[in-house]
Amino acid sequence: MGENKVSEKFCRLPDAELEVMKVVWEFDAPVSTIMIMERLKYKNWHISTVLKLISRLTERGFIKSEKNGRYNVYVPLVNEAVYLKSETKSFLERLHGNSVKSLIATLYNTRTISKEELDEIAKIIEKGGGNDV
Repeated sequence: MGENKVSEKFCRLPDAELEVMKVVWEFDAPVSTIMIMERLKYKNWHISTVLKLISRLTERGFIKSEKNGRYNVYVPLVNEAVYLKSETKSFLERLHGNSVKSLIATLYNTRTISKEELDEIAKIIEKGGGNDV
């Protein structure tokens, strides 16, 4: 999977496009429209909607289209971890003034995060970070 070498700051994907992008990231190989439709069947989207979302993702440089016989398949051009890092940073800056303390306080005060989850976060910090989430 290619990473966008130009910048690690991406435009924020609208929710519908992000749903399609998550499916593309989920596969470890080129993904067909039929595979995308199957994963998103709970959305009850028509094929024309999915094709439009794929087209937008292609225009934005998130995926590329390749021919596989008579069909198109799609390959991510933007790495999921890189996008999530960029989106998380943007979210933190926009809504919490770049304050992790503000974010966690909001999550705790709205009962979105439990005491147990906070304890897990503290353990991750004590270990020096990592991807054990």
